[in-house]
Amino acid sequence: MREIVLDTETTGLDPQDGHRIVEIGAVELYNHVPTGNVYHQYINPLISMPDQAFAIHGLSDEFLSDKPKFSEIAKEFLDFIGSAKLVIHNAAFDIKFINAELKSIDEEEITFDRATDTLAIARKKFPGSPASLDSLCRRFKIDNSARTVHGALLDSQILAEVYLELVGGKQPDFALNTANFSNENNNSIFNEKRTQVRKEKLKSRLTTEEKASHENFIKKLGNSSMWSKILKS
Repeated sequence: MREIVLDTETTGLDPQDGHRIVEIGAVELYNHVPTGNVYHQYINPLISMPDQAFAIHGLSDEFLSDKPKFSEIAKEFLDFIGSAKLVIHNAAFDIKFINAELKSIDEEEITFDRATDTLAIARKKFPGSPASLDSLCRRFKIDNSARTVHGALLDSQILAEVYLELVGGKQPDFALNTANFSNENNNSIFNEKRTQVRKEKLKSRLTTEEKASHENFIKKLGNSSMWSKILKS
């Protein structure tokens, strides 16, 4: 099962007020295991950054001025997420913004049933308890000390760790019922099913600048994070 853990940063709270996406970060999971494939893109919103939004993510008009427009990165983004389930914290917010951007360029919108909302999962699992990403990091003892400001890639990486805890820990139940993964000759077809998801690894879409930024994020997470272990493997 392929899933994409996704986060966005925006200029405000509602696209109906003219606000836009300024950053998208996403990481790929396969059967709840991070593959190391990531997507990260800053986007020029073509509008001025409100002070309130800048205080949250620190992305200035000057920084975003030479970044591509959403229309210029839409195909690459859609190719990365493919038809996978999207794991998002407060999914309604991000899906609303993504769909507004897609609608503006006459692309098909993403249906809400594709999203797994970790906020809803956390509220159901821990009723009455705080369910923000920071609160869940504290609950699961996940190091988020690098999260001094919101950033889509860092937040999606942290959210992936939170999500794995919410669904049963960093190593969820891999005790497969072999009867459900057998063909008529009683041979395992698990590997066959896996290769049908993707026969070849996606080519990296990261620029040198984005790769360096990603590696800096990983260093800030510390050597004990699963992302640091992936880089070393």
